[in-house]
Amino acid sequence: MAKKDKLTAVSVKIGSTLGKANKKAHQLSQAGQVAKEELHAISKQVEELKRQLEKTTKRLKKAIT
Repeated sequence: MAKKDKLTAVSVKIGSTLGKANKKAHQLSQAGQVAKEELHAISKQVEELKRQLEKTTKRLKKAIT
């Protein structure tokens, strides 16, 4: 019976280690998704600022001439 107890203990350790690794991988995956969404939002803001700059440039050129 001692052999089965050791095997059970080892299998529990392996299972818990795999569970922890899976949890960490899931957390990293979620962090990557959040970063991707933030990057998309920032790129939208940059595009909007570009459009505003183009409009302002046109107005200034028109005002100067």
